[in-house]
Amino acid sequence: MKLFLLFSLFGLSFTCTFSQATSLRRTILPVSGSLSGKVEDSTSGKPISGATVYLADLKLGAIADAFGQYHFSNLPSGTYLIEAQAIGYSTLTKNVTISGPTQMDFTLLQQYFEESPVVITGLSKATQIRRSPVPIVAVTHASIVDNLSTNIIDAIAKVPGVSALTTGPNVSKPFIRGLGFNRILTLYDGVRQEGQQWGDEHGIEVDQYGVDRVEVIKGPASLTYGSDALAGVVNLIPTPAAPDGKVIGDVVAEYQTNNGMFGGSGMVGGTSNGFEWMGRASHKEATNYQDKIDGRVYGTAFQENDASLSFGLHRAFGYSHLNMSLFDDLQEIPDGSRDSATRKFTKQITEADTLRPIVTDAELKSYAITPLHQHVQHYRIYSTSNFIVGNGRIGLNLGFQRSVRREYSHPQMPLIPGLYLQLNSYVYDLKYYFPSFKGWDLTTGINGMYQQNTTTNGTEFIIPNYHQFDLGPFAMIKKTINNLDFSAGVRYDSRSFSNQALYTGTNPVTQFDMPVYGADTVGASKPFSNYHHVFSGVSGSLGATYSFSNKWSAKLNIARGYRAPNISEISANGVHPGTGIFQIGNESFKPEFSLQEDGGFTFTSRYAVINGSAFYNRISNYIFNEKLLGVNGKDSMMSGNTVYEFQQGAAALFGGEFSVDIHPIKALHFENSISVVYGDQLKAGGKMQNDSNRYLPLMPPVHGLSELKYEFENKQHHMVNGFVKVQAAWYATQNRVYLTDNTETPTAGYTLINLGVGTGITNKNDRTFMNVYIMANNLFDVAYQDHLSRLKYFEPYPDDPRPFHGIYNMGRNISLKLDFPF
Repeated sequence: MKLFLLFSLFGLSFTCTFSQATSLRRTILPVSGSLSGKVEDSTSGKPISGATVYLADLKLGAIADAFGQYHFSNLPSGTYLIEAQAIGYSTLTKNVTISGPTQMDFTLLQQYFEESPVVITGLSKATQIRRSPVPIVAVTHASIVDNLSTNIIDAIAKVPGVSALTTGPNVSKPFIRGLGFNRILTLYDGVRQEGQQWGDEHGIEVDQYGVDRVEVIKGPASLTYGSDALAGVVNLIPTPAAPDGKVIGDVVAEYQTNNGMFGGSGMVGGTSNGFEWMGRASHKEATNYQDKIDGRVYGTAFQENDASLSFGLHRAFGYSHLNMSLFDDLQEIPDGSRDSATRKFTKQITEADTLRPIVTDAELKSYAITPLHQHVQHYRIYSTSNFIVGNGRIGLNLGFQRSVRREYSHPQMPLIPGLYLQLNSYVYDLKYYFPSFKGWDLTTGINGMYQQNTTTNGTEFIIPNYHQFDLGPFAMIKKTINNLDFSAGVRYDSRSFSNQALYTGTNPVTQFDMPVYGADTVGASKPFSNYHHVFSGVSGSLGATYSFSNKWSAKLNIARGYRAPNISEISANGVHPGTGIFQIGNESFKPEFSLQEDGGFTFTSRYAVINGSAFYNRISNYIFNEKLLGVNGKDSMMSGNTVYEFQQGAAALFGGEFSVDIHPIKALHFENSISVVYGDQLKAGGKMQNDSNRYLPLMPPVHGLSELKYEFENKQHHMVNGFVKVQAAWYATQNRVYLTDNTETPTAGYTLINLGVGTGITNKNDRTFMNVYIMANNLFDVAYQDHLSRLKYFEPYPDDPRPFHGIYNMGRNISLKLDFPF
């Protein structure tokens, strides 16, 4: 009922916004404008049918007709960056000023390379990457669909500087330049994603089939987004609306051999006279994945269902969108238990856990979810609006999210969750874009959120009930002087945080722990006390990009980031079923502050694109997790679980990325990249600095990717946009590890070979009715452990003299994907 009322409230707000905005348009806004033109081939002068023209700031797109003509109507007056692109041509961007009927034609070159893409994340207005001082990278839709991945974060983990912390194939958390968890802010359509992301095995609750492209900021973005963006931002941008007057749709079916994953998604949407609508439903499920060392890994099956619905309206006042989504995932998490003699996986069947039988082959191959699993649900409703007021603009984003996480850990009472978390988040983001004045673009705003988390409806309590309120005013300015682009900004953040005391006793029926109140608190356990604190900090950014020519550009940026400690780091004091550890926090922690310097260059020519970047990031009050040892020199244990405690010190991270994309001929691409990040402890909590704690934990090793790709088409045989490619992904040995108390161990290097082939199939009218993709990861079935895989440490017998401790990553995986656009 509460959720229905919230949806109704957003719908009412959406309707009122349209009414108010229309009234505003009648009183103070200029007459609406239009934009039309033609997209042609630069060599032949022939029209390019099917070319797309996109206005990123207005979230509007159009498709050129058979004569190369495109048209936008009901556009608000202003100056915008417009982007035209077509398959086989380089992308072209121009600035256009809309004032009444406006004409702009595009002449596209059949070039070997792509122009710098247009991005919107963390910027005052749409900007080409090469002209943005902020280190940012764009992952295109083609890159997402042309690669085999098991979730959307896995899909971007090959981007230079980006990695993923994994707990099996369906749970991944983004890491950027060696930092993750609450230091990386995930956005969905520009609105912050909230869903208990403090947990090691808490993934991103997003439908991977609904993501069209991704933008990644590599470095502090606290200026725009506040706390949790200290190390960067991942903006997942959904499928754009249909062009005006069109209805679009898409059906995807996919199968992966390793874990028998089959998935599918269906989407349909349309736009008529500026009114947009779109709906999508998706499903995927898998049994346990397998590798050549472990066989099938028990406890890695999943079943996921997703749905979304959106509406929008574009008029001369700007635009307003209303979006709703549902994520529902039944997710198994392995505990790594094995039979000591055979090393086959075992399962817990009783609370006493005195005897664990070996898992049968039938159970290992089953799609049925085991009684011990996680049930993760995420509900979202949000609106994004942009209103033209005079010569300026107002941007307003409002959202409500509800994250429900149940972790079932009682085999004899499988319907009672151990951990039961219910998080409600209310997010807001208000910006005013001042009219440009002599080339200066000023944006001011305020954003933040209110959260309330109920954690006491289960039987295990790792964190207390809490609520928090974030408030962050900021200002950004941008100036373009010929070939120089300059930007700067400043922000102040405040977070008011409070958690509640908790007393626990024994439930007389189940014998599990339960909250107690009043007189029952006498003699009861008290894992949490009342706590209140206000965290605050100042962040900022200053940077510039200079284009020496059409080929060369360079950029420099310095940014200060801020992050308040999360709930687990402050208050944790209990067992986390999904990780198998007893976690301890520290109420005395201070906010983290970072100072990162970035430098980079880009060279673009007919035959090559070269990018290089370097960074140095110093973090004060750096928080990290450390395993504790007992007096016997072995792992400290509480409630049968290994004990970890958060520490706070100081850290320095440095490194960079380098990529070369060579195009000796138009159809041939040879792309190469390397990523390097090193992390050093400058102060290891309260401990003396030594060789065992000199390095930061969870640092990805030096790694790179080489891809040779050949593109083809054979219209006579109805094949278009085809490709064949081979990839080599290599990872060096990681010896720079945090050895204290066996928190980490070195990880051996490895190389994986991946293959892919795909093509579009056309009908007799030359319209693509199906795309076919066949891809293979880890073609030679290499046995390896990724340094950022949590399963590497799931080993019940660390003193076993036999090799191959822990759980290995996925072996050979071949996929078939069919895409039917309409």
